[in-house]
Amino acid sequence: MLAGVPSLFMACSPNAPQFTAIDITGADYAKGFALIDHNGQARTLKDFQGKIVMMFFGYTQCPDVCPTSMAEMAEIKRLLGKDGDRVQCIFVTVDPERDKPEMLKEYMAAFDPTFLAMVPTPEQLAPLAKDYKVYYKKVDGPTPTSYTMDHTAGSYVYDTSGKLRLFTRYGTKPELTAADLKQLFAQAS
Repeated sequence: MLAGVPSLFMACSPNAPQFTAIDITGADYAKGFALIDHNGQARTLKDFQGKIVMMFFGYTQCPDVCPTSMAEMAEIKRLLGKDGDRVQCIFVTVDPERDKPEMLKEYMAAFDPTFLAMVPTPEQLAPLAKDYKVYYKKVDGPTPTSYTMDHTAGSYVYDTSGKLRLFTRYGTKPELTAADLKQLFAQAS
């Protein structure tokens, strides 16, 4: 803190980060998870200390939002060059009824082999979604297995120390999100 300058005004400092994403630093939700990944391994946010974590909720049968978001995450990693290795992308299925680990493993590999999918049980999904303020709803289709899932389309971003920092909106250009992540890496240095 600068001498004589209240911390309230520090956000107006020219050195304060200017993110494209919504800055949710200090939010009292989405503090972490304890889930099984598509490889059957128990995971928590602490497993990714030292990496920026981008977390997206979706499902493999999604016709547009999910594959677009996953492709954009792969592009963000590419744009970051060597720092891309310090980004962990996590996909949390909102359709555990159909999204089985084998299917999720293939889905992740189609975008980036380092991406991980988390597979909450139906009993875990509701409280997890509530904690993350994520909307999801099953929408019936013409047959019992052809339903779709309405869901929140955006990603949470945790910094390298595991603190929730950003919410990126669906459709944000990968270059802009990559620039946000570069700022988070610079803050960690």
